[in-house]
Amino acid sequence: MRYIALALFGLMLMGQATAHQLKTAITTVLFNDRTGNIEVMHKFLLHDAEHAVQQLFDKAGNMHTRDATRKQFSDYVLTRFKMTDLDGQPLPLELVGYQVDGADFWIYQEAPIPAELEGLQMQHKALQDIWSSQQNLVNVEGRGAIQSLKFSAADDWQRVRFAQ
Repeated sequence: MRYIALALFGLMLMGQATAHQLKTAITTVLFNDRTGNIEVMHKFLLHDAEHAVQQLFDKAGNMHTRDATRKQFSDYVLTRFKMTDLDGQPLPLELVGYQVDGADFWIYQEAPIPAELEGLQMQHKALQDIWSSQQNLVNVEGRGAIQSLKFSAADDWQRVRFAQ
């Protein structure tokens, strides 16, 4: 019985180590017709964000205690996420805020919904300059069925079209 418990404990530790190896961020692009805005919510593992800040900017960077560190990471992400209409016209995304929430770091942006928008083009390069294995998933909601884009380091611009 003791050996089974030790084996299970070992498997749990391996599972945690493997799960921690995943370099993935999730972004939701939500069309909120009530507010008239496109709301963008970026979710990063706090551990990954802290390691990125320490590699890129400040070895002593601390996302838990320093707002300057949180802002620095937020600014970094905003330069690596771009969104345009299908003609390549940038959408004026503005920073709404950012926060630590448990094991996650969230960044919020928004832009007015353009009058005649047939789809979006996006680029999401956050953390891929640090880790080539970084995957950035973008889910687009509120314009028909949810559409998802997966960005690896080799990807550039991708697009979604909305049903007419």
